[in-house]
Amino acid sequence: MTRLSFDHLTLWITAAASEHSHDLPGHVEERTGASRRAVLAALRRLTEAGWLKRSGSARRPVYGPGGLRQVARSYTLHGLQEDLPWQRDFAPHFDLPRHVERMIRHGFTELVNNAADHSGGSSVTVSLRQTPTHVQLLVSDDGIGVFDKICTAFSLEDPQHAMLELSKGRLTSSPDAHTGRGLFFSSQLADVFDIHANNTAYQRRAWESAGWRRGKALPRQGSSIYMAIALNTTRSLDAVMEAWSLAGDGIEFDQTRVQLRLLAGEGQPLDSRAQARRVGLRLTTFRRAEIDFEGVTDVGHGFTDELFRVFAKAHPQVELQPTNMTPRIAALVKSARAG
Repeated sequence: MTRLSFDHLTLWITAAASEHSHDLPGHVEERTGASRRAVLAALRRLTEAGWLKRSGSARRPVYGPGGLRQVARSYTLHGLQEDLPWQRDFAPHFDLPRHVERMIRHGFTELVNNAADHSGGSSVTVSLRQTPTHVQLLVSDDGIGVFDKICTAFSLEDPQHAMLELSKGRLTSSPDAHTGRGLFFSSQLADVFDIHANNTAYQRRAWESAGWRRGKALPRQGSSIYMAIALNTTRSLDAVMEAWSLAGDGIEFDQTRVQLRLLAGEGQPLDSRAQARRVGLRLTTFRRAEIDFEGVTDVGHGFTDELFRVFAKAHPQVELQPTNMTPRIAALVKSARAG
């Protein structure tokens, strides 16, 4: 007789409860091959744990999704249209605040589209979970890996440099078909955002001013991207987009932030012109760039001269706004600008 795995049941019981509310025991019995007794025991346990709600009479129970909800599905990437899985397989089974639903839908469709158009893989697995406090999305593909893809497309040598470019936004290897907004804005919408790809990981926490930092990588091929949003967040899709638009209307994505700690690492100096040129890479696609020195303890004359004099004079249309500088770094920047 088939044994029922509680963890496996949670992957599909939400959708089953929505679609088979009046005959859930029979559906689970037919789907799993387990005995009626085992199924009823499992449903009782799922109800007690918050995965199901039960109403109706003892002889004619009616089930529905509980406070805990989850749907996990896998798809072939070839020809996948990212809006259809959301509309058909996920959205009907969740109960989210409207502004949160809009943000997680944005992340869902953008991340699934990225997997379909950029990963070079054959399949993607998507899991969406709702708890009493958060909604959590995990999108995993079996492709080349996001950092390797960026390094190849932009002739970069290091996944750390790929993360630097990702963090700026407007990064795409297919400019004729994409604007490079999807992954960037998905990360800004989330309270927790993790990128894992081929033994490299970076994470962002909305409550930390430091922005992106190294994480503990998952040992797998391809990309896995996780985002979580608090159900009581005051954040909204419109507000996030407006924050990166100089006009404040969310139409243009024309300002960015460059985290210099992604270039050199925590506590490491920035002292070469080559490093400064990496900072300036693609900044001409923006009108304003915050150059964030948080975590950088020292810089060299060559770095500040290349960025704040050479680049600035060559591209006067780009406003460079340095922040979080030590007194010495501020003096070097001032000297370079006066040169």
